[in-house]
Amino acid sequence: MSDNAPSSDTVVQIDQLSLDFDTVDGPVHALSGIDLAIREGEFVSLIGPSGCGKTTLLRVIADLEKHSSGKILVNGISPDQARQDRSYGYVFQAPALYPWRTVTKNVVLPLEIMGLTRSEQQTRAKKYLDLVNLSGFENKYPWQLSGGMQQRVSIARALSVEPQLLLMDEPFGALDEITRDHLNEQLLELWRKTGKTVVFVTHSIPEAVFLSTRVVVMSPRPGRVMDVIECDLPSERTLDIRETPDFLSLAHRVRQGLKAGHSYDDE
Repeated sequence: MSDNAPSSDTVVQIDQLSLDFDTVDGPVHALSGIDLAIREGEFVSLIGPSGCGKTTLLRVIADLEKHSSGKILVNGISPDQARQDRSYGYVFQAPALYPWRTVTKNVVLPLEIMGLTRSEQQTRAKKYLDLVNLSGFENKYPWQLSGGMQQRVSIARALSVEPQLLLMDEPFGALDEITRDHLNEQLLELWRKTGKTVVFVTHSIPEAVFLSTRVVVMSPRPGRVMDVIECDLPSERTLDIRETPDFLSLAHRVRQGLKAGHSYDDE
């Protein structure tokens, strides 16, 4: 069976997917011939240079962009249907919280739209704020929280709809290194506890290797898959693992894949 062959536990199936944008200066080829299968319970990171289409690919999975050709299924159905079924949660680069709503009120916003009872909204808000270690901050406002805490509220909100799939677009990219490291550890623990399938966009090689079961290396635009790297590190990981030979070897392979992508682009 090939790496991209579908199976019963495939959450995202992408076959020869391409996407072109029409602009006033002519067409822009954003993605080209993407093949990728993401299995249930995986943590898959998309990494590549700025403008390579990482976020665009994530948005195609989320039905926020429409592909031009090829095929994509999310949970065996179209991205459009998966979006309507609320099959995924989406965490943006910025927390996108409403400053006039409390932490709890921000978390329950999608649940209000879904028409859940007030009791169920409160139950879920408590559950997922506990999960991201924000118990005690329920009645605070976003402006009273640090950047890292705001992003954790955003993650709790995405989880509150109880999706099978969590899509994360560089959620820690604007944070300082110490906060980012701490949130990486918390996200890994969250992933282990929930068993969610995660697709994560990042520019950081150490972050990609530390978090992932697989790293997808993309080329400069038009985005192509240059390499898919299995991160066969222990599931119980601390930041210290970044100093081990196995980790450094994986990081080196990611770096080589990124270099090969740039070489391909220059040909």
